[in-house]
Amino acid sequence: MESSAGTLSDTSIAVVILDSSEVYIIASLSTRTDTQVIYVDPTTGELRYTAKQGYDVFNSQNEALDYITNGSKSLCKSITPARAILGYAALGSSAVLLVATRLTASIPNLPGGGCIYSVTESQWIKVPLQNPQPQSKTEIKNIQELTELEIDGKHYFCETRDISRPFPSRMSVQNPDAEFVWNKWFSMPFRKIGLPQHCVILLQGFAECKTFGSLGQKEGTVALIARRSRLHPGTRYLARGLNSCYSTGNEVECEQLVWIPKNAGQSVPFNTYIWRRGTIPIWWGAELKLTAAEAEIYVSDRDPYKGSAEYYQRLSERYDARNLDVAVGGNQKKSALVPIVCVNLLRNAEGKSESILVQHFEESLNYVRSIGKLPYTRIHLINYDWHASVKLKGEQQTVEGLWYLLKSPTVSIGICEGDYLPSRERINNCKGEIIYNEDYDGAFCLRSHQNGVIRFNCADSLDRTNAASFFGALQVFMEQCRRLGISLDSDLAYGYQSPGNFAGYVAPLPPGWEKRSDAVTGKAYYIDHNTRTTTWNHPCPDKPWKRFDMTFEEFKRSTILSPVSQLSDLFLVAGDTHATLYTGSKAMHSQILSIFNEEAGKFKQFSAAQNMKITLQRRYKNAVVDSSRQKQLEIFLGLRHFKHFPSAMINPLHVPSRPFGCFLKPVPSMFTSSDGGASLLSFKRKDLIWVSAQAADVVELFIYLGEPCHVCQLLLTVAHGADDTTFPSTVDVRTGRYLDGLKLVLEGASIPQCANGTNIIIPLTGPISPEDMAVTGAGAGLHAQESSSPSMLYDFEEVEGELDFLTRVVALTFYPAVPGRGPMTLGEVEILGVSLPWKSIFSNEDTGASFIKRLNGHSKDMDPFHTEKNSNPLAGAITSYREPASINSVSSANSLVDLLTGEVALPNSISQTVAETVVHEGSDLLSFLDDVAQPVSDGNNCSKIVSPQEPTDDGSRQYIRLFKLLAGPHWERRLDFMEAMKLEIERLRLNLSAAERDRTLLSIGIDPASINPNMLLEDSYLGQLCRVASVLALLGHASVEDKINASIGLGTFDKNIVDFWNVTAIGESCSGGACQVRAETGPAAGASMTSSPSTTSGSTFVCSECGRRVCIVCSAGQGALLLATYNSKEISGYNGITNQGGSVRGYSADTSSNRSAPLDGIICKLCCNEVVLDALILDCVRVLVSQRRRTRADAAAENALNLVFGLPSKNLIPERDQFVKIQATAKILEKLTDGDESLAEFPFASFLLPVETAAGSAPLLSLVTPLNSGSQESYWRAPTSVSSVEFVIVLSDISDVSGVVLLVSPCGYSMSDAPTVQIWASNKVDKEERSCTGKWDMQSLLRSSSDLCGPDKSFKDGKVPRHVKFTFKNPVRCRIIWITLRLPRLGSNSVNLGRDFSLLSMDENPFAQPSRRASFGGEFDSDPCIHAKRFLVVGRMVRREIGASQQGSDQVNVRNWLERSPQLNRFKVPIEVERLIDNDLVLEQFLSPASPMLAGFRLDGFSAIKHRVNHSPSTDLDIGGMNCLLEERLTSPAVLYIQVSALQESHNMVTVAEYRLPETKPGTAMYFDFPRQISTRRVTFRLLGDIAAFSDDPSEQDDSEYRAHPWATGLSMANKIKLYYYADPYDLGKWASLSAV
Repeated sequence: MESSAGTLSDTSIAVVILDSSEVYIIASLSTRTDTQVIYVDPTTGELRYTAKQGYDVFNSQNEALDYITNGSKSLCKSITPARAILGYAALGSSAVLLVATRLTASIPNLPGGGCIYSVTESQWIKVPLQNPQPQSKTEIKNIQELTELEIDGKHYFCETRDISRPFPSRMSVQNPDAEFVWNKWFSMPFRKIGLPQHCVILLQGFAECKTFGSLGQKEGTVALIARRSRLHPGTRYLARGLNSCYSTGNEVECEQLVWIPKNAGQSVPFNTYIWRRGTIPIWWGAELKLTAAEAEIYVSDRDPYKGSAEYYQRLSERYDARNLDVAVGGNQKKSALVPIVCVNLLRNAEGKSESILVQHFEESLNYVRSIGKLPYTRIHLINYDWHASVKLKGEQQTVEGLWYLLKSPTVSIGICEGDYLPSRERINNCKGEIIYNEDYDGAFCLRSHQNGVIRFNCADSLDRTNAASFFGALQVFMEQCRRLGISLDSDLAYGYQSPGNFAGYVAPLPPGWEKRSDAVTGKAYYIDHNTRTTTWNHPCPDKPWKRFDMTFEEFKRSTILSPVSQLSDLFLVAGDTHATLYTGSKAMHSQILSIFNEEAGKFKQFSAAQNMKITLQRRYKNAVVDSSRQKQLEIFLGLRHFKHFPSAMINPLHVPSRPFGCFLKPVPSMFTSSDGGASLLSFKRKDLIWVSAQAADVVELFIYLGEPCHVCQLLLTVAHGADDTTFPSTVDVRTGRYLDGLKLVLEGASIPQCANGTNIIIPLTGPISPEDMAVTGAGAGLHAQESSSPSMLYDFEEVEGELDFLTRVVALTFYPAVPGRGPMTLGEVEILGVSLPWKSIFSNEDTGASFIKRLNGHSKDMDPFHTEKNSNPLAGAITSYREPASINSVSSANSLVDLLTGEVALPNSISQTVAETVVHEGSDLLSFLDDVAQPVSDGNNCSKIVSPQEPTDDGSRQYIRLFKLLAGPHWERRLDFMEAMKLEIERLRLNLSAAERDRTLLSIGIDPASINPNMLLEDSYLGQLCRVASVLALLGHASVEDKINASIGLGTFDKNIVDFWNVTAIGESCSGGACQVRAETGPAAGASMTSSPSTTSGSTFVCSECGRRVCIVCSAGQGALLLATYNSKEISGYNGITNQGGSVRGYSADTSSNRSAPLDGIICKLCCNEVVLDALILDCVRVLVSQRRRTRADAAAENALNLVFGLPSKNLIPERDQFVKIQATAKILEKLTDGDESLAEFPFASFLLPVETAAGSAPLLSLVTPLNSGSQESYWRAPTSVSSVEFVIVLSDISDVSGVVLLVSPCGYSMSDAPTVQIWASNKVDKEERSCTGKWDMQSLLRSSSDLCGPDKSFKDGKVPRHVKFTFKNPVRCRIIWITLRLPRLGSNSVNLGRDFSLLSMDENPFAQPSRRASFGGEFDSDPCIHAKRFLVVGRMVRREIGASQQGSDQVNVRNWLERSPQLNRFKVPIEVERLIDNDLVLEQFLSPASPMLAGFRLDGFSAIKHRVNHSPSTDLDIGGMNCLLEERLTSPAVLYIQVSALQESHNMVTVAEYRLPETKPGTAMYFDFPRQISTRRVTFRLLGDIAAFSDDPSEQDDSEYRAHPWATGLSMANKIKLYYYADPYDLGKWASLSAV
């Protein structure tokens, strides 16, 4: 694709799929000179891009392809060439990539440059992912339906210009109007990795141009651009009228652009005309009946005009040019109003079905005028029955009548005209508005603007609309040509403009007149031979808009018809395009567009037959295909994904264990030529079977992650030979920031024996305090038996694991099923987690800036009860609770730092904890792991991530006081459900964890289980309550999603009087007075400790159900209004939540896009069912639990930023104008590294061990952050008591290191603190195996160079900062660098106080107070200390071999051992009787007395899914999950357990074992051996754990109202378990194979 200059090559895309099933996207954009390689992670589908030259940035596409394939294209399974990327999404088990394989330059060269391409052919590339997370059949089907969405011929884009707004746009191409961008959600993955321009901005509709002229000479170009709005997507009978986004069905903005092409360097004159088309903007619909000829039209009888005013407001704001016209200062008069003219083409005769719409259309405009929301907008309605006029008067008179009605509004609204100036130097001569941006070189000068818009509509905005808009645009086209000086008069085909006079028009001369030129001046003059006079002025200048006054025949006779035919051709194709998008068939009644053609009448009979065929096609598709097409559009737009993909993770997890992860210690293997285990972390060796050393009782893997992250999952690929028992049976997991101080995360997790190649996921939490586990009883609950009852409503005993986004080391300890039996086998090991957007944060890209902004606004935005307007689209302005306390940071709020330049304002004092000294003895850094791991400080102010607001005794006292208020002074009364829920709300508001709550209650002798809401309701009612709460959650998400989309073009949310939940606080009661409901009449003996006195306002409202006056306390939340309208026929038909045929219970609630019920009105609590009120408070508690989880995640992220930058996020100011320019920094870095790479930059490189850090110092990690980050005045330093420091740096990858550069601290060095530097290098952590690369004495450098002493500000001036280079004699290939800094000893020969110090000179003494200050405002030091600004490790990263590594001949030597069959096989134990109890969660199997010894059981994977949505959103951040840092399912992952009990001789059931179940694909066979073989007559299997977190496939849910429990049927134990025993198949005979398990 050519740029505006036409000098760059076309965009080229290549999608490469290797034999290993890995997918690479190679992109060479026309706007860039390099090539980028984007990697699709084969496990999670995450897009990966590091911007590293030579790794994923190359000079050409061929170079990139050679790197990927190691120069051998035979490794490629397929290469798909393409012209553009249209979108990408990872949807659980599959990812889909959409590319355009063929394009058509529909508008090749816009004025000012830029080409609009139409997508002629596209291709969906489906990428299977190795993610074993269970996914429902419906989700898999939805992925397939998405790939069947029609793209070709209906979408277009422009790489270099914004075409989502009227031409010329004032915005850049990367800032389009969201209303018309159809792949906004589909392009988000590319924005996330910092490559937004790689996915084009896709518009739906039509774009094409034609050149026209007279007598065969090309005069101008006309382009028709039609942009289809995405705010009301859908098909004909599913998207009509208004929706909750204040948009209408089939809404299209049309633009007619005319210009005169010019040579390069010349100004290009142009003008544009805009109009709209769409269905009537009221709430209406049509019900299709197969027995009737026409659909039945109906209008909502409840608020049919809701949103009409907002619709016109959006139009008014888009087409308001009043202020622009004043700025232009031209001849155009300023208009006081913005005219919106609605041309209604419906049948309005009595008895016609459309007449009801005409009547309501008029009433809606009266309603809009009456409410006064649009004081500067004038809306005018023109009713013109098109069909009736054609039938009575014929086509020609119908067109004449339309012209008569359109003349006045068209002339009044006008057109936009101007010139494109190729050079901005000429804008000083422009009299008009100047528009320019970075997308083009020149500027646009606009002389006039279009003010207002004409809007056409019929019933469907199709056939009649297309015809009427053509004839209206035709008149404007004539005027556009006239103003450009292009004559279309048939009687003056020779009257062209002069070459230099593009703005004027040469009108035809009257008879007897002649035009001549003055011989001297060359100026034209005119001779009237009739009167023999001359004049300089044209005798009859052309009349503007003159053809509006002509009859049809006069128009036809006086006009050159070839341009008219070309324009009609554009409208014909555009009409077919819009009709196909809306109905699935071409447009009807299009023959009228060819009315100027002499042979048009011959085709009328053919057109009638064609219309009948199209009618039948539409009826079939509307009845059969529309629902599927509707779903396709919703998925493509990113709408209702909580319904279409309830289990899919919207933000795919990161896999930091590859490609830059490594093992810190070689993994022992039977292969003598092994690679130390590196293949275990490589996806290219997915089929690898790693065999450990002989008779290994334990295998330990120490994985260093390529990037810091919060570890969420461990994914194992089962690998074994013929004997599956060689794979480990259990695993321990420990994690930490550094190698020492690893914390136990998971102990003894079960690993089932599965088929070779099976992927299993083991969910991980953060380290959990054993005390919290014991206090909450969460651990004991797993071992309970008959008394155990899962938490239906929410996790009352939730234990909170530590969240750490700086985790770098993961230690895995595998144990065999039978110790000492033989070698263990391992397959690929993957660590999955969530990383912060470090790259975007350091470079201040949009993703990083948005992340910082979101963290800064967390305490306000994430509060569902926050009263500030616009903080929550569902919440109102009145609430019962005050805002929670904001997050307290450990650092001063007065410090402000720039992320890149690091400008810092230092407060008086900021202290940081001094870490304990870490001493390492011995040669093996892993030797400490032989002892019990003890938590130690990380040396950076934190050894444990704490809660954002540590609970205080005051919070516990408040909680006790609230409990006493509810239970009474002697606590004699048991709390009911509503009281217990309100107490939980107060607990969450006080920021108490479940463990802190239980400790508080136990301190006063109260059993926490007595206030557990899960235990206070009947089981049958609990099931009903959970189902209603699930429906409420879906409706809440649908409502907020629509309100977010509704804000496009308006920028505001509706303000509801009552918030979504409106939960009454403890002690709050009805205000009395005018309230007639008195639903809350309890004693107001005290107020909630967290309530606000403002909630007792005496304001009253009218209940929309009973009509009584009701106060705010007696009003139900707005969620009750959603539930009240959910089951109504009116809403389910057209104005609400469900599609046709949608179910109303459970997760099958069908919330169709943009059709959520309006949240207007008030409903009192007496008009609500009890289950509705209970569902509201349950949803409120779930939201607060979710908010607490997100608060913890954000606090962990803020703590990570603090440990990198030294300040919390609220003090980070990412303003672009304060950052050092990236280009300047790159030049500085190039000088420092002598053209080599910087190999030790965070986040890809980090420290392996903590280092003791002084108070007030910059963080340890600041030593390896990118050069352009952090404060220029800050630096790291050790405590003065430390004389020697060792830094162990793990590089980003194996590299050839040529040296180390030490950036000197701003204070400089002196003889007292100039250290001795010694550097080692190695690939392993063992010190014995490292090699010394050199030793340098800084004191000798100081004697030869005084530049290293004293304060320094060179970097601030853009110069190379002071530094010392330690160059190696020869490059060393390594992954780990040791750097030791050791201070000289005072009194030694190397330090001379008299020579080296001037104790009286403040300038020469670096320890003087003005310059020798702490980096962040700590105490001034008088003693020398070790300090540094930055470490740069210089060299070249070694190219990783992309192809699979070879194991050598040892693979052959071990093959026989792997293929050796086990001596014993599994055989099924016959079952006499089995019984399912407790809602199929418990299975009892009864065995024969002759049954063999039981060895274990087989469990087939469950089909239930973990749904993403279980509560309504608290803010817009909940919608889509794109801005969510850590999903709730990852903060507190749901885990299932199988508890096995057997009947023993004492006739008691004894627990045999308990197994933690991993996540696998449904139906996966998993074998679990018992700890010992048992003999019994009865075995019981009980499913325990987070059962409530699972749900069924939406299409397979049981909606029976009689279900007592809401447990997923996919968790049923029926036909899932088979007992087995081990036996020799040769002993049993060949018939025994029939009973093999």
